[in-house]
Amino acid sequence: MKKEKPKKNITQDLQKELDEKKLALRDIRFGIAGSKSKDVKRQKNLKKEIARILTKINNE
Repeated sequence: MKKEKPKKNITQDLQKELDEKKLALRDIRFGIAGSKSKDVKRQKNLKKEIARILTKINNE
């Protein structure tokens, strides 16, 4: 049998990952505003990943 992590640790891990993704998204947005990069596809993917993480957190 596999031992599962307690839900508290999973939620903390997801929250940490969520914070990292939000920070990356913010950096991309400010980069676009400053005309550094126009990586729209990466921005779209980050938004989807953030939504998936939030869904996992809310379902637990």
